[in-house]
Amino acid sequence: MSNLDFKEQLHEYTQWRERLHGAIELYQDWRIRYKLSDPHSTDIVLNILDGLKSDKITLAFVAEFSRGKTELINSLFFAETGVRLLPSAAGRTTMCPTELFHDPKGSYIRLLKIETRLEETSLIEYKQNPDLWISIELDCETPAQMQKAFKALVETKRVSKHMADELGLWNEREAAEQGIINPETVEIPCWRHALISFPHPLLKEGLCILDTPGLNALGTEPELTLSLLPSAQAIVFVLAADAGVTKSDMEMWRNHVCNSRGNNKQGLAVALNKIDSMWDDLAGEDGYEESIQKQLQSSASLLNLEEKFVFPVSAKQALLAKVKSDDELLERSRLRHLENYLSEDILKQRREILMETVNKDIGFLVSESLNLTDTKLTNAESQLGEFKKIDFDNDEMTGKLMAETRDRQNAYMAHVENFQASRKVFAVQAKKLIESFSSEKIEIIVARTKDDMSKSLTTYGMKQNIRLLFDDLSDLLQDSVDITNETRLLVKAIHKKFQDDYGFKEIEPQLFSIKQYQFELEQIFEEGEAFRSSSKTTMTEQSLVINKLYSTLITKARNILTEAQHDALTWCKSVLTPLMHQIKEHKKEIESRLYMLRKISDSKGSVAESITSLEAELEPLKSQRKELAMIIKSMRLKQSQFSTLATAA
Repeated sequence: MSNLDFKEQLHEYTQWRERLHGAIELYQDWRIRYKLSDPHSTDIVLNILDGLKSDKITLAFVAEFSRGKTELINSLFFAETGVRLLPSAAGRTTMCPTELFHDPKGSYIRLLKIETRLEETSLIEYKQNPDLWISIELDCETPAQMQKAFKALVETKRVSKHMADELGLWNEREAAEQGIINPETVEIPCWRHALISFPHPLLKEGLCILDTPGLNALGTEPELTLSLLPSAQAIVFVLAADAGVTKSDMEMWRNHVCNSRGNNKQGLAVALNKIDSMWDDLAGEDGYEESIQKQLQSSASLLNLEEKFVFPVSAKQALLAKVKSDDELLERSRLRHLENYLSEDILKQRREILMETVNKDIGFLVSESLNLTDTKLTNAESQLGEFKKIDFDNDEMTGKLMAETRDRQNAYMAHVENFQASRKVFAVQAKKLIESFSSEKIEIIVARTKDDMSKSLTTYGMKQNIRLLFDDLSDLLQDSVDITNETRLLVKAIHKKFQDDYGFKEIEPQLFSIKQYQFELEQIFEEGEAFRSSSKTTMTEQSLVINKLYSTLITKARNILTEAQHDALTWCKSVLTPLMHQIKEHKKEIESRLYMLRKISDSKGSVAESITSLEAELEPLKSQRKELAMIIKSMRLKQSQFSTLATAA
């Protein structure tokens, strides 16, 4: 598979996403035209549409220095420029974490000064303020100019050992192992983080690339491990084939790569790079193949990863082959196998995840729409069949039907009163649920822990306070779990009452679940625990790293609990809406029946005309249902939810 094929695969994925976006827009239009829309369901649909529009495919590349990671990125994505776009020559590797993407607002490199590590401001906050970055404009028509501009990524400078220590970039033990004893100055990267935007075709299709250099960056920037890496659809961990899995490689893999996935290996791959260094004319082709296979098996075993996810490659030869259009050399570089994995496995996984999200968020609304449409059509057909059989010349029978319908109308008023009473009871419980995620409760815990941390004189003491923070937030979430369970039981009881007492069509209520937020919060705690106990953090006896870890964890925890509160609020506002819609449709059915009976009673000659009118009313309902069936089919939602649509479409 060539780079063009990867582009085509990504383009196909983008087109699929756009078709799904269009189908959901049609569904929203359908709800509006047939007066089934309400503010809360509209918010749900619009959030889904916004999510689809902003969807990105993020691929992260992680490795220790001198593994050829940046060269691999060049060979995979930027070979058609004809130059080594990102700096990856020997001794000139990327020094700071770099994000590549397309921003329609412009082409640029933004560089964040390394000294910002001393500030409490998070990377997320810095990204929201471009003025705090050093900016370099890019001329996308001139690859040579871009290549020159990208050299800023490898810039370094010398600072005092004290400053390097404060920045978390100096470690006495590591320096001693390298024979560096008490230096006056230390070489450090100029930049903490880089953002690069330019209109490359793959980036315009929604591809984002995260280039993360070295254990030093991961070990001192918790946001990389706890925020950026977990958000990537795939992480490619790069090893050097001639060295295999080194001690620092293993630490990076265990403490940062695996933990960023919650120890779930999905989306993890290993590139065993620099296989060209193992070419040996004396050993012959068989000896070469045997050496690669042994290194592959050894690496897979040490990393506890299936061999099919370890890809021997030569990024250097692949880049050269693509630039020179040398198919034989490209085949020998073995890059195609890794490209296949990224093109097929990762995009397929992303599609499935996106579809699951859409099913979860919009499936209930679609199911409700289908149930209401079916109910209207069934009632209209039933009424038509009944009217055809009735002898309307019999005044006594007509009067009896009128009386029965008025009784139903009176019963409807009781439905409304009971619904309002149920809604008041639910409102009290809903308020408890929403307040359980109160930001005030979170801030009390945060402030208390931060105060305790400031009084700690040791890194160990600060780490213990972070552990207490985890425990307190877990207790807070458990309170929400208990209230959620109470609220779910109440909603089920209200729905069952209307089904049993009033014969409403059974609609399984959409129940709010807190499990996802629990999982995400526990995962943060596990990742934070692994990060704070990693050897890199332990060796860096610095309050800087621990404070950064604390800030990162707090930001993520706040975001999760804020999202939980928002979702709970949306659910509370919309969960009883299906009952309200059924009550309204019930009212329309009764009023329509009374109108027809009065019309027939007033003029016997209008019976045939009324029946014809009822028959005519069926067609728009059939059309409405058929239209919904086609929309559901185009959205490709799980058909198990909508099995009755099989014949309608």
